[in-house]
Amino acid sequence: MKYFILAGEARGDKQAALLCASIYKYDPQAVLKGWGGEAMIESGVDITKHYRDLAFMGFVEVIKHLPVIFKNFRLCKKEIMEFRPDALILVDYPGFNLRMASWAFKKNIPVYYYISPQLWAWHTSRVYKIKQAVRRMYVILPFEQEFYKKYNVDALYIGHPLAKGIRELKDSSIEIKKGSIALLPGSRKHEIDLILPEMVGLAKLLPDYSFRVVCVQHIPVSIYRDIIGDQSNILLVEGQMQMILQESEAAIVTSGTATLETALIGTPQVVVYKGNPLSYTIAKRLVKVPYISLVNLISEKELVPELIQKECNALTMKINLLEVLSAERNQFIRKGYEEIQQKLLSGGGSDAAAEDIVMNLSKLKG
Repeated sequence: MKYFILAGEARGDKQAALLCASIYKYDPQAVLKGWGGEAMIESGVDITKHYRDLAFMGFVEVIKHLPVIFKNFRLCKKEIMEFRPDALILVDYPGFNLRMASWAFKKNIPVYYYISPQLWAWHTSRVYKIKQAVRRMYVILPFEQEFYKKYNVDALYIGHPLAKGIRELKDSSIEIKKGSIALLPGSRKHEIDLILPEMVGLAKLLPDYSFRVVCVQHIPVSIYRDIIGDQSNILLVEGQMQMILQESEAAIVTSGTATLETALIGTPQVVVYKGNPLSYTIAKRLVKVPYISLVNLISEKELVPELIQKECNALTMKINLLEVLSAERNQFIRKGYEEIQQKLLSGGGSDAAAEDIVMNLSKLKG
């Protein structure tokens, strides 16, 4: 069968790659095409547009890029109609994917949604689009299945694919390096522009510590170098995020899926975020959850510190970093991480979702 997969961000690319690899297990003759990135390419997907051309985040950023976004809608619809897939698989990225779901439903293309948009956080009314257009939601956070149940939406909790993947790949021989701190400034350029300078300021305040910045593949290394300058206790590392996190005593992590990866690896962290001030002001009025990090949302308590906007500065980072390095807070965080891992390992992962999609399509085809 033929599948078109849409992943509009780095985190979606990684998750979609796991799903695609699983689809091949249950449908060895599968033909996979879509929009995504390097991880999907490595898993055997024919990628026709990279997510770096799609990842606009924040109200102001979206408005500025509306002509490009509308052009992408037209291009994507054209590609899907030419490819004539048996199924459209959408991965997170709600601003784009929910519109594509409604369009595909009208074209009688079966739609499956892998990894729920964070409707539970804000703009809950979008759940009605999902109820109409999506055959099945595959959710990866424990509380999402209950959320959809309230709206009579068919949702299958599969656990978090990262939990199983990290458990299998984690290298027990790696030792923690004393005084080593990982810095993850985000996967989008505007995040790096705003957050990495504060991380450089942190390195200046703690000259006896060694800091390593994990670069993402789709951002030119020169952008990181220009911001870091000649700060001698910061090293740039391309990729190798899991190894760097395992070696580090602690990490400063930009809010997103990376906070969960850090928790599953077991590295104490401080979560940070800084965005466009206007976008943040609007979002603050709409968001309905008490925390921004998945770590704290799953824990249902402030397991790790969160520094947002004005609090996301070098001095506050220093104070909170030293706190999470203290023995008492360190132990508290690690115990919470173990509880998160147990929650996320329940469910069948990407294999369960792939099997369900293939079986459902087979029934549809009779």
